[in-house]
Amino acid sequence: MSLAVMSFGDGSQGALGLPSSLLGVGADAYEPTLVPGLPDDIVSVSAGHYHSLAVTAKGEVWTWGRNDEGQLGRGIREPRHSWNEARVVDGLTNVKVRAAFASGVISAAVGDDGSVWTWGRSKRGQLGHGKGVLEAFVPSRVEALAKEDVVKVSLGWGHALAQTADGKLFGWGYSAEGRLGKLGETVQLNSSSKLHNRRTMNPSEAHEVADKLVLESMEKEKDMPIIWEPQVIEELQRLEVIDVSCGLDHSIILCRDGTMLSGGSNTYGQLGRVNQDVGLLPVDLASFHPQTVACGLGHSLAVCDMPTSDDNTDLRKIIISWGWNGSSQLGRSGLESQPLAVEGLFEEIPRTVSCGRVHSLAVTDKGELWAWGCGKNGRLGLGSSFDEPEPALIDIGCHRVVQGVAGFDHNLLLVAQS
Repeated sequence: MSLAVMSFGDGSQGALGLPSSLLGVGADAYEPTLVPGLPDDIVSVSAGHYHSLAVTAKGEVWTWGRNDEGQLGRGIREPRHSWNEARVVDGLTNVKVRAAFASGVISAAVGDDGSVWTWGRSKRGQLGHGKGVLEAFVPSRVEALAKEDVVKVSLGWGHALAQTADGKLFGWGYSAEGRLGKLGETVQLNSSSKLHNRRTMNPSEAHEVADKLVLESMEKEKDMPIIWEPQVIEELQRLEVIDVSCGLDHSIILCRDGTMLSGGSNTYGQLGRVNQDVGLLPVDLASFHPQTVACGLGHSLAVCDMPTSDDNTDLRKIIISWGWNGSSQLGRSGLESQPLAVEGLFEEIPRTVSCGRVHSLAVTDKGELWAWGCGKNGRLGLGSSFDEPEPALIDIGCHRVVQGVAGFDHNLLLVAQS
């Protein structure tokens, strides 16, 4: 099977990987477009806030997009016009990478031996290399995880989580509001006590609110406690973790027994629970049985099994959503802070979900891609800038989607070519 990478959405930071001759310098792509210059054995992709990663079958990592913080793994002196050119990360020559992950300012790779490597620049401790280490312009091993077999890393604006093969969870970076459980000081920053007005906004207004939220979070940095190296989250020791996702400043954790926990900021109801105590506490799931989770800037999604019979023997896969709905990124009506089913996908079987800043993606078992929420900059891939209040099917021609991931305002697809 031959796989290729496609991208669409905001092109201002080079995260689309598309040449200027195709769209113009920094231009947006309103429909999925093939990314040139990549090897033909890409097996997975990851979208950071403003940059992109791809992993090959040989274990190489290719990067493109914003590089102000060195998150591309090629130093910080390359000219901006080269950001959209996909290039291999040289510093991982002796590591066979099996997965890669990105945030706004750093990138991470997991080797086939379970080792974790990070690079970029962050004053929030996200690199995980020890107290006061703010930058690593070449991939460096996270020594605190050297004895662990890590399978997934998730990165928020200032915090990070790493899930191991045996179900442990490690956290580091900013620890306020319980986004890392009981690690560090459980500082309350008053984001849970008063929810913002979550009325539906027009696209430009919603974008301004999203930017304001990021700036507010950055302003609070001086008050944030930092965990400089990965530490095991002790209160999860008796629970086997099977999936994790970090939003801007919240975390969602899924355990083997079906328990879903949330912690961190609840400004927009993104924790999905009535209990407003600080820490990792259960999401109010009703009868949903979650299978996988995803977090955006202020909203959360999960693919769940929902019983359709009284004896719970018949199940149907659905998507539930909760949190900020300023641009209809929840894909449904109803109380935003309560996990409820996404409308308009009941005839489809969702496989995976991904959250952007204010938009959402879903890949179905048929290899179709659906999108909803804010359409600014073409981030829904529908050929326009209009918002979509319910999931809309994206035309990708004769391709079948293997993986679909959202950055803040751009998206990457791994597709099988006919």
